[in-house]
This record gives sequence, structure tokens and C-alpha cells, in this order.
Amino acid sequence: MDTQVVETIDEVVLYEVRDQVAIVTMHRPEYNNAQNSKMTYALDAAFKRACDDNNVKVIVLAGSGKHFSAGHDIGTPGRDVDQTFDRTSLWYDHTDKPGGEFLYAREQEVYLGMCRRWRDMPKPTIAMVQGACVAGGLMLAWVCDLIIASEDSFYADPVVRMGIPGVEYFAHAHELNPRIAKEFLFLGERMKADRAYMMGMLNKVVPREELEVATLDVANRIAQMPRLGLQLTKQAVNNAEDNMGKRSTMDMVFGLHHFAHVHNEQISGDRLAGFDGKKMAESQRKQAKEEAGS
Repeated sequence: MDTQVVETIDEVVLYEVRDQVAIVTMHRPEYNNAQNSKMTYALDAAFKRACDDNNVKVIVLAGSGKHFSAGHDIGTPGRDVDQTFDRTSLWYDHTDKPGGEFLYAREQEVYLGMCRRWRDMPKPTIAMVQGACVAGGLMLAWVCDLIIASEDSFYADPVVRMGIPGVEYFAHAHELNPRIAKEFLFLGERMKADRAYMMGMLNKVVPREELEVATLDVANRIAQMPRLGLQLTKQAVNNAEDNMGKRSTMDMVFGLHHFAHVHNEQISGDRLAGFDGKKMAESQRKQAKEEAGS
């Protein structure tokens, strides 16, 4: 298999093409691939490049290091919520806006808007997930058409601890049975790969050492199909999901999400109710220790 040189986009995303498969890799392993805006825009640039490349038939999204993604960056030195970027939509800049408009405008662009844009990419996408896939990490995996995961991967959306009803790209009730989605959110606990597979959220679960080979095998088999046939099939299924209410539910919950941010700020002076990345990680590690001791 011929491999092109791995290129770096803005230091935080790696890009390469192997045969007809583009591999886009989040590259902040020292922070478990926590997503700041810099990474989000670099991912968008990589996806656009893959969509523009006629040689590319399938796109794989991966994460460097131990974990796929620990979610949105809410506490690393690279957190850039106050910075302006060259936006991909017509949403205006958020940095000089007051009150709830600050996050509402930002997250329409970098969270809800970007995820919808990526879900609608005209080429099949596969998330290759290992380790943590938490909160904002779920959003990135869920926009992909398929998810192939390692046996040690786990999934969680613990933001109800902040008084927030799930992450911005609210696909929970479509990725999981509604009763399981409620459990997933109410408890905020880790869901192991075997249960996520049983719930239909994952397509395939393999040992960690086999993850890349298994993912690229599926990607290369898909790449044998005609490009237009793949695009039309993806469009058909996505449209069916939207007709079942996915998009309208997401719009409604996005409003609730931002009501919660404003409520938190009025009550506690902090949009995240005092939770940072460290506290959220501690809540997840506590469950892991309890499971290991049982």
C-alpha cells in the first residue's frame, strides 16, 4: 500500500492519503486530543481537502495517542474560546458580543455548524476510536457514517454535571434507544465498547492492536464502490434521519443548552458551573477505579 507523506495542518491535525483513503488525525495527544477552535478549523481544512481530492473515496477520522478525544477544550493552555478565527459560515464574530450571545454565536459556528457541515460531507466517513470518546469526542464520532472502535474504548457525555442537557450536537436519542440515552445522560458514566456495540452505536469492535488494519480494510472495501452511488446512499440515509426529527431535535436542544449556560453564569458566575477539564476527568476516573476494584 503506497503511503503519502504525513502533513501537518496548523500543528494540531495530521493529514495523509493511502490509496483512496484520506486519514485525518487529531494531534494533541498531550491533552488527549481536547478540541480547541484551532483544531476545529484545522479539521475543517483537512476535510475540505479530502472532499476536493478526486482520488479520495473515503475519509477516516482518528486521534493520536492513547485516546480518540477527551472532548472540547475547557482547561488546557491552548484553550482559545476568546480568539477570532476566519469563520466557515456566515455567523458573525462572537468575541465582542455580550452575555449569552458570546457562546451562542461561537457554538453555532464551531460546534453545531461544523458538525452538521461534516455530517453532510459527500464522501463516506469512518471514525477510528480508541480510549476515551467523551462529550465533544462523541460529536466527532457521531458525525461519521461508521464507527470502528477498539475494545478498550469508552463513551460518555458527563455535561449534565454542569446542568447542561448534553453536548451541542445532540444526537443521543438517535444514536441510542431513548431510554438508554436518558441513562447515558442522567448518570454521565462511561459506556464500554461492548455495550455501545450492542446498542447499535458502533459498527465493529476489535482489539486495540488491530484497530487501524480493521478500519482501513473497511475503508478500502467501501472505496471500491462508485463515488456517486456512495454519495447518494449517504444522502438518502441522512435525509431519513432528519425526517425522523434529528435536525429539529438538535435545534431545540441547542437552545436549551444555551439557556443552561446563561443560567449557570447568573447563579455561579461561570458558564460551566465551576467545572473544568480536570474536574470532568476526575469524575470519569472515579468510575474507572470503582470498576477496577469490583
